[in-house]
Amino acid sequence: MEEKKDYRAELFYEPKNGYETMDAEQRSAMEAYCEDYKRFLNDSRTERECVRNAIALAEAQGFVEYVPGMELKTGDKIYYSNRGKALLLAIMGKKPMSEGAVVAAAHVDSPRLDLKQLPLYEDNELAFLKTHYYGGIKKYQWTAIPLELHGTVVTTAGETIDVVIGRDPDEPQFMVSDLLPHLAGDQMAKKLGDAIKAESMNILVGSVPYDDEGKDRVKLAVMSILNSRYGITEEDLISSELYAVPAFDVRDIGLDRSLIGGYGHDDRVCAYAELRALFDLQGAPERTAVCILADKEETGSDGVSGMKSEAFEWFMGKLCRATGSDLDDCFAHSVCISADVTAAFDPNYPDVSEKRNAAKLNYGVGLHKFTGARGKSGTNDAPAELVAYMRRVLNREGVQWQMCELGKVDQGGGGTVAMYMGNRNIDTIDAGVPVISMHAPFEVVAKYDCYMTYRAVLAVYADC
Repeated sequence: MEEKKDYRAELFYEPKNGYETMDAEQRSAMEAYCEDYKRFLNDSRTERECVRNAIALAEAQGFVEYVPGMELKTGDKIYYSNRGKALLLAIMGKKPMSEGAVVAAAHVDSPRLDLKQLPLYEDNELAFLKTHYYGGIKKYQWTAIPLELHGTVVTTAGETIDVVIGRDPDEPQFMVSDLLPHLAGDQMAKKLGDAIKAESMNILVGSVPYDDEGKDRVKLAVMSILNSRYGITEEDLISSELYAVPAFDVRDIGLDRSLIGGYGHDDRVCAYAELRALFDLQGAPERTAVCILADKEETGSDGVSGMKSEAFEWFMGKLCRATGSDLDDCFAHSVCISADVTAAFDPNYPDVSEKRNAAKLNYGVGLHKFTGARGKSGTNDAPAELVAYMRRVLNREGVQWQMCELGKVDQGGGGTVAMYMGNRNIDTIDAGVPVISMHAPFEVVAKYDCYMTYRAVLAVYADC
């Protein structure tokens, strides 16, 4: 019987809950890492804030801003900000760029409510801001919750004005109204996706009229407050990027404090993991280590700051030319971790997942050979050789991992930036943190999985 038991252990793949294998020292390191992550997430509500905070952390670690033409040598730490909305960082390796780089790519944009370019209006002596939702959301989740305003206004004179209202405890916050249940019979009879119309997601911002005899007096009063605080006019809002985001602080979840709840885990939890992994590399890596914090993933990765942008080619091309290497050779020999979150199995909604291949909380970083939807459309499909490499490195370094896919085959699915890296002739695999309530205003992740994702990226950076 004992021989049969050993044979079973040798042949079967049986992942374990991470808390069954973690000692006190590892648990202490995990808690310290997660406290740092919570601070980063709490202070990073938009992609611009993520990039700004990441640069501050990088400069504290000795990274310097890349200037085209600067001389580069082994061990140099550089960063390049792409219009303040995306960020590329690198530590130059010992081997030439022609032998490839090790790339970790995450995104720092998250679902939210964008203000329209002419947002402010008055109706029945109440002032509102019109919105256009960004990314995939369940619209009903964004009503009757506290909201903050974050973003940037650029005047015709070229002045850039940062706007943050609602973050400090003594500042006002905002909300999108919803119907009381007493009058919502027709609304509740609709399908869930139709109950809230996008054009009704208007943010309440004021109710006191300006002290004069003209029209739109509440709108004028609100505009006068913005002008007094920021020196802007209504026309300046046309050249702005202003977002309404949930006003929830990042908090521990559960009596055992094993989970983290907050806005924007997707995908700032992976962005922070790869950022910290780059910082924690000991000495110069064998191959150049690259960290990407991309924008626009939630809307398809298009645009100058998205992962489809040639800003990546521009940056990598500069590094190659500075070291006498060819960009095409670099891509052909590179490897990329597309560090993006995945759906965690939720026992409250078991029907959408196939349990054998679903990610579980506290089982480590989730590896995806492919993502996409239904018949693997819109996906990168990682080569088996790359999957085997990840298994080998993570097992050797004691990093717990799990194989997973995003829901049942015909249920839907999703994508990441992996396909855009694969299209560049870079071997790419998805790896990230499982999330409960993904894309909701308040998402939940497990501390253990956050820590293992960081350790997974660090292991690959250090190995290559």
